[in-house]
Amino acid sequence: MTGSEKFPSPLRALLREPLVHFLIAGFLVFLLSLWRGGGVDAESRTIHITEDKVARLSASWEQIWRRPPTQSEIDGLIRDYIKEEVYYREAKRLGLDEDDTVIRRRLRSKMEFLAKAQVENAQADDQTLQRWLDRHPERFATDIIYDVDQLYLGEDAQDASAILKNIASGADWREQGKAISLPRALEKSSASDIARQFGDSFAQALSAAPLDRWAGPVESGFGDHLVRVRARKASAKPTLAAVRQRVENDWRVSGANAREAEAYQSLLAAYTIKIAKP
Repeated sequence: MTGSEKFPSPLRALLREPLVHFLIAGFLVFLLSLWRGGGVDAESRTIHITEDKVARLSASWEQIWRRPPTQSEIDGLIRDYIKEEVYYREAKRLGLDEDDTVIRRRLRSKMEFLAKAQVENAQADDQTLQRWLDRHPERFATDIIYDVDQLYLGEDAQDASAILKNIASGADWREQGKAISLPRALEKSSASDIARQFGDSFAQALSAAPLDRWAGPVESGFGDHLVRVRARKASAKPTLAAVRQRVENDWRVSGANAREAEAYQSLLAAYTIKIAKP
């Protein structure tokens, strides 16, 4: 009998499975730990299914399916939770959570969520929202009026850095970029008019562009552009009653982002950062 005939064909196929290799490796690590006398904490091998845990599993089911689970379904939820807990603990024991990009990003997302949660649940009164509206009227106006300059790059956005260097060196900006049958300078133009000429994405980008500074590339229906917004103001500031929900959403998102940044800086202050650059 040859070496390849020692095992039946189905068994040979099973032995080639990566999961089997993983389980065998895990078992060997476990045996090595016992051989070295490390021992296993009995409590770490005990899974407690409390009444509160069963109630939470049932509540989660009911929220999804809009009805209480049957006893059979509850038993299934418990079995699934036990399976998840066993795999979780064994993965931790094998160190599979270390240097895993997906897990790191998931944990980061959870920390950011915890930092933002308090602000996201906060309720703002009318005075707070009115101050926010007064501070950012252009975000909620029915239209925005711009004074803006644009330089056409075409399909080659790589020209942007060279053009910016030329302008910084004192070159006339009007002589930069490529020719196109669109105005280089727009005076007191509404966002809706600009959108009709350049496209919606171009007009939307102007709302977040810095003032009095070249920025981009910004995409239009014709290609890429560099833009300089010289002035940006609301054509007419709406009343709070007309845009209250939009103002509250904007206030909450901005506050949550600020809270997350504050929480991160507080945590960062406790660390010593050492960077070795090549």
